[in-house]
Amino acid sequence: MQVILRQDVEKVGLRGEVVDVAPGFARNFLLPRKLAETATPAKVAELRKHEEKRAKHEAQSFEQAQEIAARLEGTELRFDVPAGETGTLFGSVTATDVAEATWRDLKVRVDRRKLDLPESIKRIGRYQVPVELFPDVTATLRLAIVPEGGELPPEEELEALAEAEAQAEAEAQAAAEAEHAEAEAEIQAIVEEDEDEAEEADTEAEADAGAAPRELEPETPPE
Repeated sequence: MQVILRQDVEKVGLRGEVVDVAPGFARNFLLPRKLAETATPAKVAELRKHEEKRAKHEAQSFEQAQEIAARLEGTELRFDVPAGETGTLFGSVTATDVAEATWRDLKVRVDRRKLDLPESIKRIGRYQVPVELFPDVTATLRLAIVPEGGELPPEEELEALAEAEAQAEAEAQAAAEAEHAEAEAEIQAIVEEDEDEAEEADTEAEADAGAAPRELEPETPPE
């Protein structure tokens, strides 16, 4: 089933892309959450027309791409986003967000599909994201992902926050694995106990079946 994404969806595609997905995934997840809409021929044609219009604002030559690269690398794009105390974002910064910020702040169109951002950004900090502007011309975008209403802490503090969260995640995962192993051990013990009881019952049944039948003593007639 073809749908048009209305938002960037991790491991599915970027906003505005036409993607093939399983019908159940579309009906049960993408469409109810308004993450996508059904790709009708009219909507796809309108989307293609919009993409062609956008492409006219992108680099059209090697020399133009070099000029754009110089502009991009001379500026840091700032994103003020809600974040928790440990630096984790309440959401994420996606390739579409980066492309839109590039146009909003610098009036430069970049193809978000050519941004080297395999996964969306989910922590505050400074990032460098390469983007291909033209064959043999790549610029590196500098991003500052800043907690909303504040500023970025020093790099050492950012690293400490990331390490603390990574350690907490590792401990939580280890605890979950230990709990899972304990549950597996309990299940295995129950299975083995049931098997032992079944084996014991079979042994007793075989013993009873192999025993000689006892002769009944004749009844003494009454006097």
